[in-house]
Amino acid sequence: VMVGFGLIPVSIAFFGAAVIIVALGGLKMRDAYAALDGPLLILIAALIPVSDAIQQTGGADLIANLLRGVFGEVPPVIAVGGLMFAAMAVTPFLNNAATVLIVAPIGASLAIQLGYRPDAFLMAVAVGAACDFLTPIGHQCNTLVMGPGGYRFGDYARLGAPLSVLVLLCGPPLILLFWPV
Repeated sequence: VMVGFGLIPVSIAFFGAAVIIVALGGLKMRDAYAALDGPLLILIAALIPVSDAIQQTGGADLIANLLRGVFGEVPPVIAVGGLMFAAMAVTPFLNNAATVLIVAPIGASLAIQLGYRPDAFLMAVAVGAACDFLTPIGHQCNTLVMGPGGYRFGDYARLGAPLSVLVLLCGPPLILLFWPV
């Protein structure tokens, strides 16, 4: 509620909520530590400087400038969809959080170069990175259900491709409905 009214930043609200949950006994510290995924934390920690380097060296602007040539004369819904597609294409090879760290600066820079507010472009990156339906390795939930469900690698693409197309068709217009450029 406080974030919704703009009273405190999101990061402070999430930290405060975590402290309250632990203080009230809703989650034990031992369980919280056990839930941490060490390799994932290392991956994200290692990619934060890469993300900063992409921004600081002008790499994000350079890539966004190239993309501006592709998306410069198209409607915003196509540009948002293209960025969502890019995030969806990278996620099977990186973790979804790592994808956001790499693609978000490019998306923000692209939006600014096209003369748009970056909110919709950043949301497209977030949705695209979260929607890896094509492989069992792009998201930990896909991996968890593979064994118990008896799925094979190819099963993900068979059901995931139509679902990905659905997200790409419905996502950009809905994002622009809530975050106009």
